[in-house]
Amino acid sequence: MSSRQPARPQSPSRRSFLTLTGAGAAGSLAAFAGLPAFTAAAAEPNRPAIDPRVDDGTAIRLWYAAPAAADNMLQQGLPIGNGRLGALVSGNPAAEAIYLTDGTLWTGGRNDVLSSDGQFPYDRVTFGSLTQLAHLTVGLPGHTLDSVTGYSRALDLSNGLVTSSYTQNGVTYLREVYASHPDDVVVVHFSQSGGGTYTGRVTLAGTHGESTAANTSDATASFSGALDNGLRYGAAITAVSSTGQVEANDSGVDFTGCADLTVVFSGGTDYSPDFAEGYRDPSADPQTLAREKVRTAVRHAPDRLSDTHIADYRNLFDAMTLSLGTSTEQQRRLDTWTRLQARAQAGAAPDPELEASYLGFGRYLMICGSRDSVPMGLQASWIDTNDPGWMGDYHTDVNIQMNYWMPDRTGLPGCFDALTDYCLAQLPSWTDTTVRLFNDPRNRFRNSSGKVAGWAVGISTNIHGGSGWQWHPAGSAWLTNTIFEHYEYTQDTKLLARIYPLLKGACEFWEARLVPVTVTDPATGQSREVLVNDKDWSPEHGPQDAMGITYAQELVWTLFTNFHTASATLGKDASYRKVIDGLRERLHLPQVSPTTGWLEEWMTPDNLGEVQHRHLSPLMGLFPGDRISLESSPADLVTGVRNLLVARDTSLYGWANAWRALCWARLKDGEKAYEMITRNLRPSTGRTGGAALNLFDVWPLDDTSSICQIDSNFGTPSAMVEMLVYSRPGRIELLPALPDAWAKDGRITGVGARGGFSVDVSWRDGKVTQAVIRSVGGRTTEVTAGAVTRTVRLKRGESVTLRW
Repeated sequence: MSSRQPARPQSPSRRSFLTLTGAGAAGSLAAFAGLPAFTAAAAEPNRPAIDPRVDDGTAIRLWYAAPAAADNMLQQGLPIGNGRLGALVSGNPAAEAIYLTDGTLWTGGRNDVLSSDGQFPYDRVTFGSLTQLAHLTVGLPGHTLDSVTGYSRALDLSNGLVTSSYTQNGVTYLREVYASHPDDVVVVHFSQSGGGTYTGRVTLAGTHGESTAANTSDATASFSGALDNGLRYGAAITAVSSTGQVEANDSGVDFTGCADLTVVFSGGTDYSPDFAEGYRDPSADPQTLAREKVRTAVRHAPDRLSDTHIADYRNLFDAMTLSLGTSTEQQRRLDTWTRLQARAQAGAAPDPELEASYLGFGRYLMICGSRDSVPMGLQASWIDTNDPGWMGDYHTDVNIQMNYWMPDRTGLPGCFDALTDYCLAQLPSWTDTTVRLFNDPRNRFRNSSGKVAGWAVGISTNIHGGSGWQWHPAGSAWLTNTIFEHYEYTQDTKLLARIYPLLKGACEFWEARLVPVTVTDPATGQSREVLVNDKDWSPEHGPQDAMGITYAQELVWTLFTNFHTASATLGKDASYRKVIDGLRERLHLPQVSPTTGWLEEWMTPDNLGEVQHRHLSPLMGLFPGDRISLESSPADLVTGVRNLLVARDTSLYGWANAWRALCWARLKDGEKAYEMITRNLRPSTGRTGGAALNLFDVWPLDDTSSICQIDSNFGTPSAMVEMLVYSRPGRIELLPALPDAWAKDGRITGVGARGGFSVDVSWRDGKVTQAVIRSVGGRTTEVTAGAVTRTVRLKRGESVTLRW
């Protein structure tokens, strides 16, 4: 059965709200035009007329019975963010600590002087590092932890808030912390019930040796500074209360006898995504702008600030819902850390609401971390040191791609724009560096043809147009394919026209790089000439001079396929399209090794690297690509893929588990995919990787310390969605890899589908009961559930309900 509904008009109020504060077109156009990330507001944001808050009884919450330890904020602090600013919140009653980061506060520069081996320097000086912006502390001397009862703190995923509460002397004290995208500030609001008051001090400290100064005329405290690379930055705080006394003093703000208190922070840099201006905005004054933003924010009542934030946040978070079943009352009573530990016990029953909340946490982080500024790297904007692991950079051999597999799948397409804008802003620098330096005779990966064109990157990139570590020839193909996939979800030809230079430049690089070799078909004994990648390294193991690595061959095959689509859709470069089509037809594609039974990673039957290596580089054709599938590929090829995936089993790295879950989902093995998901829900202790107390994914450095790699927090939700809905242009498959733990009943809404659709699906006892397919630009697709396939034809904005 099916029923068709006409396009549902968007309400005027929502349309206006999206125009002013959304994560979509307006923010993207501003970034592409070269405006700095930290700018004055274009207009006063819309303020909702009614309370938009989800009530406590139905809100999705992660909660804890103790505050974060000051020396372990990265794994215990609760994250907030507005897409530009990120912060970790401690929840300490006596000393609320908030560690703040702007994603553009980077040291380093273009890093375009190669090392003696022809590779890039990789250090915190020349390449650079993400660093913290400020520490904000609210001291309440009379509120020591041992003097309060009933302490609790929570991350409210439904409303986008961090909260804490406790009781002292019969008074219940409450605080809410959030980062507002519409007002571009961080807000800490203190309230109470029972006649209590707050007395204490707010302090603002920089992390690079700055001096904070108070301005008594407007009760602000602020600082400014400049890094060695010339990047200027600033930050400011203020506080207000409806009662008591508030005044700026020395390096902070004092408050006395306040029944309520609202603390507001803002800050940023003069970074601008503009190569021509050296990635700086010379007209920006970050300190002055920060002071203006906090003063503007406190003109509004606290509930107006929070309502505006919550409405903006919910506009994105509510775009998708997920139910995997009902957890027990016993499970629900546990705090989140205890609940993770209980779920990890041998033989423990599934905890479907906990698993669904992990996906919700990933979506929360995406909303908080990727709007109108630079994209998220290895730790996004949540760091507790100026020396984050791997400089907090962008690893282009899986990290940044995995971060951005999630937005389109989970109803957050606007959050993808940060990656698109970043690559377009970096492209002039990447192209210039490639043409000048890639064929340096010291570079072991140089093109043996002597030709060079287009663009490439290093394994690591920064925000200044620079690369670090080693050259990564296939990086241009993978970044471009990831961005093209976003087009497949949206079917936005204006977007396609914007990213076309990325596609064409990557093709030009590979046109110059591919070399002909002669191979012999083992089945027929016949020889033929094929094109292969020049000397290269399959990330991140094995020889560094191997030709024709499967990783690159698959990525380039997909790149050339995507270019054909883009060129034909836009009606551009027909003659060059034929050139690229010809190259694609000659590409060598991998085969199964007769020695190992695995898909070959190198052009040899032998395994030249680590058996259980963390990367799944040779499986690019399975995921994220579509060239290899159960439906269309020869059985022996699929078997070789599966054998390699089994051999590569590892549990140490969360992002590696997420990648494996995605591959198992493509092979329609729901139980294996679910096993990988549950590995990432295990609490990290000692020498095991897994979820930290705040759900950030970590893996151990040694017996006493571990490090966060946030890509797992996005890759795992991507895998969960892929298990429920698979898509490629022209095909949507429902419940392709549903595990037994989720089979009883469930529902997911708002799933993005390639080809320009959105999908809702409900199921019971492992079978689809109903699906709603909406067009966001797509026209025709097949929809498969079990053995039944139906063809759906829609106009943009229309939907159809299918029942089984």
